[in-house]
Amino acid sequence: MAATATDATDSPQAGAEAFLDDLRARLGGLVDDSSLTTALYSTDASNYRVVPLAVLTPSAREDVVTAVRIARAHGVPVTVRGGGTSCAGNAVGPGLVIDFSRFMNRVVSIDPESSTAVVEPGVVLSALQDAALPFGLRFGPDPSTATRCTIGGMIGNNACGPHGLSYGRTADNVISMTWLTGRGEVITAGSGAGALTAVPGLDAFVSENLAVLRTEFGRFGRQISGYSLEHLLPENGRNLAAALTGTEGSCGILLEATVRLVPRASAPALAVLGYSDMAAAADDVPHLLPCEPLALEGLDAQLVDVVRRAHGGAGVPALPAGGGWLMAEVGGATSQEAVEAAHKLVAASSSTDAVVLPTGPEATRLWQIRADGAGLAGRTADDKQAWPGWEDSAVPPERLGDYLRGLEALMAEEGVSGLAYGHFGDGCVHVRIDFPLESGGALMRRFLQRAAALAAEHGGSLSGEHGDGRARSELLPAMYSPEALRAMEAFKALLDPEDLMNPGVVVRPAPLDADLRRPQALELRAGDGFAFAHDGGNITESVHRCVGVGKCRADLRGQGGFMCPSYTATRDEKDSTRGRARTLQEMLNGGVVKEGWSSPEVHEALDLCLSCKACASDCPTGIDMATFKSEALHQTYKGRLRPLSHYTLGRLPQWLRLAAPLAPLVNLAGRVPVLRKAMMAMMGADTRRSLPPLPRTPFRRRKPARTGGADPGAPKVLLWVDSFSDAMAPDIPRDALEVLFAAGCDVEIARPGACCGLTLVSTGQLTAAKATLRKTVDLLLPHVRDGRTVVGLEPSCTATLRSDLLELLPDDPRAAELSRSVRTIAEFLTSIDWTPPRTARKLLVQPHCHHYSVMGYGPDQALLEAMGCDVEISAGCCGLAGNFGMEKGHYELSEKIAWDGILARASAGPDRQILADGFSCRTQVSDLAGLDSRHLVQIIAEALRQGADAAR
Repeated sequence: MAATATDATDSPQAGAEAFLDDLRARLGGLVDDSSLTTALYSTDASNYRVVPLAVLTPSAREDVVTAVRIARAHGVPVTVRGGGTSCAGNAVGPGLVIDFSRFMNRVVSIDPESSTAVVEPGVVLSALQDAALPFGLRFGPDPSTATRCTIGGMIGNNACGPHGLSYGRTADNVISMTWLTGRGEVITAGSGAGALTAVPGLDAFVSENLAVLRTEFGRFGRQISGYSLEHLLPENGRNLAAALTGTEGSCGILLEATVRLVPRASAPALAVLGYSDMAAAADDVPHLLPCEPLALEGLDAQLVDVVRRAHGGAGVPALPAGGGWLMAEVGGATSQEAVEAAHKLVAASSSTDAVVLPTGPEATRLWQIRADGAGLAGRTADDKQAWPGWEDSAVPPERLGDYLRGLEALMAEEGVSGLAYGHFGDGCVHVRIDFPLESGGALMRRFLQRAAALAAEHGGSLSGEHGDGRARSELLPAMYSPEALRAMEAFKALLDPEDLMNPGVVVRPAPLDADLRRPQALELRAGDGFAFAHDGGNITESVHRCVGVGKCRADLRGQGGFMCPSYTATRDEKDSTRGRARTLQEMLNGGVVKEGWSSPEVHEALDLCLSCKACASDCPTGIDMATFKSEALHQTYKGRLRPLSHYTLGRLPQWLRLAAPLAPLVNLAGRVPVLRKAMMAMMGADTRRSLPPLPRTPFRRRKPARTGGADPGAPKVLLWVDSFSDAMAPDIPRDALEVLFAAGCDVEIARPGACCGLTLVSTGQLTAAKATLRKTVDLLLPHVRDGRTVVGLEPSCTATLRSDLLELLPDDPRAAELSRSVRTIAEFLTSIDWTPPRTARKLLVQPHCHHYSVMGYGPDQALLEAMGCDVEISAGCCGLAGNFGMEKGHYELSEKIAWDGILARASAGPDRQILADGFSCRTQVSDLAGLDSRHLVQIIAEALRQGADAAR
């Protein structure tokens, strides 16, 4: 019998310390019990908050075995975690949390002949798919979180995803597992004769429970709630591996798995079918299943409206008319065969409208909208926060339409709402509901109890792939008899007799409304910093936009994504957008992070945030961590002495104006290592950085050849020359004038003093930033009212006037008036009647992060393609990110991001000219690799000159 903490010590606190001492003595730096780390791991993607004693990031299976045996000796519970994307509270616990994702994440081997793979539990599904791709294989189940969920987590929850319809559940694709039981014993879990002998007493358990195993378990494919004990039956192959799949870490820990791979569909087509509503779409599912679609997904029209609201109509391909859609993926030996099969499926449907899309960008975009469902559905149609809890119910497909009508009626009765989507072909419905959790969990409890009864009435399951966790385990009596519940309890006892493996889940469940995170958060309103207007000035609501879907943990650069550069480089949860949001959420409830905005945990989590704003664009919840970092710095340092870099890099425009007359001396000092290092140290910058050279003459000190002079009716432009373009790169505004004149524009140049205050914003000097922006509005708005479009050259400055201006001056209607009239050079040139010059240049483009996130790079790409350029885009941050990469403590991360991104691409394609509109991007490639780069207007101006020379 294992000792409990109080057996060996005088108090629970002393018992916890004794456990941690033993753990650290054996596993050293793999163990972390800091307040920041325990805050980060206190929640997953669910509604729950349970602060652990410590977190272990094991590097080998021996570490896990050692930790579990130590935990057992001290009576400390153990919870395992992969990507932390569990929606039901399956991956939080009060003892030791073991995170497999950081180190135990290898694809050990792939055997194409047997179509199998051996994997560690922390391998991300997309990494396994990439490894299997050269062999024409894939792992069948594919949750929407495939870019960050782990195979261990999929096995824990018995995940399915859209292609569960054709490839089955995870349980159907696991061959064998190396498994650590709650007794601290390592077993092999397989199937077939003798498989059950791996667990003493299991054979007898099956014999004693044959009737209940045959009648209550495995009634339909998506019966995921509870344990899947039907797999233990003789007629089902005595499959222990399948039975342990879906036990949610409550019966032991996966150490390694052998999984089945399946052939990839060669060229699937997508049929999108429109219906009057989601229930009507569900009614049609049984008629479409005989067509054998690879996937059959439901999507509420209101969910797509959320995308349109966030990203505009251009982000959504044309869809059939209707209030709800079915998305049917259909296979074929060729693309043509798949398209023909898709048309046959449409003919078999009762849809009112339909479109068929071959494999390509439009189909990919629709699948991405579906994949982002968990984040998008985090806001209701009227933009209220929506929560998991009843996000994963399932019924037999033939009952789905009636079940959805009953669920809609129940939501109406309880005064709540949500946006439905899901795996309709399997009868699985995902819907997040706007429970008023800020005031407690009473309504959620009542709703979940009634919804559980509704699902059971339709022969369904509380969960169709997410597991029960803390959200639904208490509700299992709604669908299982007392005999079935006792059987599950007895099964767990054979593997975990002391109930140390993820206690409170499935067996002896915790109350579903215990340990809720949101009710514990204090309300914090916007004050003298940002307005947080999208959330009505409620900072608490704004930071809880993060629901933990973890898209920030995925490396999406290959798909054109930019989020999250710091996590991609470090693979540390604290450096993800989610980790930072969780730290801020902990700040609001004060349990672990106790000093508000000034908390050391807050500043440690935010320190490596590059303020790139990619999360505001790439995260489906729309959270903007750059804003939170700036707000935290503002609230912490207002009225106090700031870090040195805030006074230097944070006020760089002023210093540039002062340094301009001394350019030759400054440049000379920059070429002398001792002087350069001294100057950089005085600035609070890393001494390994170069000092960017100052031009002999800033733009404004050399009078332009001409302005104005255009024909009547010509497009009217106010060229806004920012501080960086003026003082550091004057050739760029000069080339911009040449381009605008060539386009037939009537050009004026903004008067000096119009500054966006970006460096003040990024260092949290928001009072000064507001004053700067008011002056800028005063200077620029009269030109706007005269009919001029403000054209910016530096993307980050342009983005500031498009976004932060509105947040910092929310009560000044002039701010919105100005913001609406600010354009990038590409946005402006593509909006007028002008044909750009042709050039066959091969370009490697590094879009500035703010350009990508706030304005979008589409107009620039369209302009370059119209010019005939061969364009390759380097997605992701360059790593400098304004003052970030210059500051002490950030050099290594900044350098790694660059060499993993733009510099790696530049090395692979040395024949391509780098195009980088951002001053920081140009500085980074020059400083780290000595590479030249050009601004868009320079590329256009050079093409104009070449065309003129050719004409002569």
